[in-house]
Amino acid sequence: MNTDPKTTTEAEWREKLSPEQYHVLREAGTERAFTGEYDKHFEEGEYTCAGCGTVLFASDAKYNSGCGWPAFTKPADAETVEEKRDVSFGMIRTEVLCSACGGHLGHVFPDGPQEAGGLRYCINSASLDFASDD
Repeated sequence: MNTDPKTTTEAEWREKLSPEQYHVLREAGTERAFTGEYDKHFEEGEYTCAGCGTVLFASDAKYNSGCGWPAFTKPADAETVEEKRDVSFGMIRTEVLCSACGGHLGHVFPDGPQEAGGLRYCINSASLDFASDD
């Protein structure tokens, strides 16, 4: 596979990713609520992009929002994610993308824990991998 995720072809992405990962990361899809591997996952470690391996979120920023998808209060580093306006499906939202490969991760909403900055990064499990601190 191409080593530069920004120039990886769609055929290369299809070969690398599972069908669900491809749908989420490359087609801005969404997995069904409460079905993702990391929704109720609370081990210590780092959540990385399933497309390119970039560290996106740390476990200490993860919390149980009850929304059905993994929720984080902030990215591991502000430079690892990009945000853009999303007006699909008749809604106005802020889409979250991996800054390294452009993969769709989910959305960010202003209804997170106030003591942690008030943001809820609602992220699809299919867009993530996990590396334990152990």
